Amino acid sequence: MRFREVLGTMKLPTCLLLFAGWAGLAIMGGQGQPPELTLPLKPNSVRFAVIGDSGTGERGQAEVGQEMVRYHARFPFDFVLMLGDNIYGSQLPHDFQRKFEDPYKTLIDAGVKFYASLGNHDDPNQRFYKPFNMGGQRYYSFKKGNASFFALDSNYVDPTQLTWLESQLARSDAAWNICFFHHPLYTHARFHGADVDLRAVIEPIFVKGGVNVVLAGHEHVYERIKPQQGIYYFVLGNAGELRFHDLRPSPDTLKGFDTDRAFMLVEIAGDEFYFQTISRTGETVDSGVLPRQPKPEPAANRSAGGYVSNGRVDRCS
Repeated sequence: MRFREVLGTMKLPTCLLLFAGWAGLAIMGGQGQPPELTLPLKPNSVRFAVIGDSGTGERGQAEVGQEMVRYHARFPFDFVLMLGDNIYGSQLPHDFQRKFEDPYKTLIDAGVKFYASLGNHDDPNQRFYKPFNMGGQRYYSFKKGNASFFALDSNYVDPTQLTWLESQLARSDAAWNICFFHHPLYTHARFHGADVDLRAVIEPIFVKGGVNVVLAGHEHVYERIKPQQGIYYFVLGNAGELRFHDLRPSPDTLKGFDTDRAFMLVEIAGDEFYFQTISRTGETVDSGVLPRQPKPEPAANRSAGGYVSNGRVDRCS
């Protein structure tokens, strides 16, 4: 039976509803399909999203925000980690609305909290902007379930911040210690490359303190790095900006994506760290599960090494 004949057999309200539904599917295309979820949705798990270099106020950022909303309907994450460059360019009140509040309005209205770290394009006064939940601090920590999160200011890493981080990690009783900040210690992106000065100063603290996962932005790509010193490293700096085909081939890149914007979803359930990285168009570009690493040995059982915590790294680009 032809489409017109089918309509002819229906009452008018039913006919109009069916036509509207078919038309809507035709307009939405693949976007009308339920989002593909690889995460397990286990009871009492810690669920969050990750975005980096997001604050452009451009169409690409808005489309990532829309895709986050779609996934939130299936995977109700409670908060979002922001990896710096939260507001590009002018940072007047209307810029915060256009470059943050509008793209994520549906999530904010649903009670999703955003936790920001500072990037090199960010005014340090962003720490006083309440929706970024920084509590007026350049660096801070918080705990969710069995995971502790440490937001760092990688623009200016001074002895005070390093001492704070050492102390926080030493006191942490969480199963998972996760650090997030802007400049990546490891990356194979061409434009900036790895921040080896920052790595020399801060990675020994990560190793000693039992950091499990490190999330960074700055490079406008997605990259999952082969574990370094037993730590899982991710770069996600393409939630708003994109540097097309910027990744160099490397055996230390477990997965790279540099052809579109993206965000990441994470679920921590017991000793497992599930992740799913999703493009602006809803494509899953990476996913998997990582086991929790063993806790580091007590200091008395380790040989003394070149661990120095009084360095300083200052950068403005």
